[in-house]
Order: sequence, then C-alpha cells, then structure tokens
Amino acid sequence: MTKTAKTSGNFMSRAFGRMMEARSKQARMCVNSYLLSLDDATLTSHGYKRSEIEREGTAGTIL
Repeated sequence: MTKTAKTSGNFMSRAFGRMMEARSKQARMCVNSYLLSLDDATLTSHGYKRSEIEREGTAGTIL
C-alpha cells in the first residue's frame, strides 16, 4: 500500500465517521423535538425527564 492510498483511506474513514456522528446528532435533535411535544405524564411513563431533553437540545425545524 502506498502512502497516498493509506492517507486517502484514513481521510475517507474520518470523513465517514464525522458524517455519521453529525447525522446521529441531527436525528437525536429531531427525536427530542417530538418528545418535547408530549405531555409530562407521557414522558415520565416512558422514562424521560423534560429537563434532560431540553438540556440535550432540539432541532429548530423538522423537515
């Protein structure tokens, strides 16, 4: 394996990892937006706390 191929592989691996991390964060924010639309009793019955969801953040808009 040449140095260029190895560097290219590392770049692609890092880029893919960062893309997946960003997408996971975006998905979590969309889920949090939905969860915050539920009432407190429903959140509690499913094991969530409104304050924790608010602290994690939400998406500004849902596509």
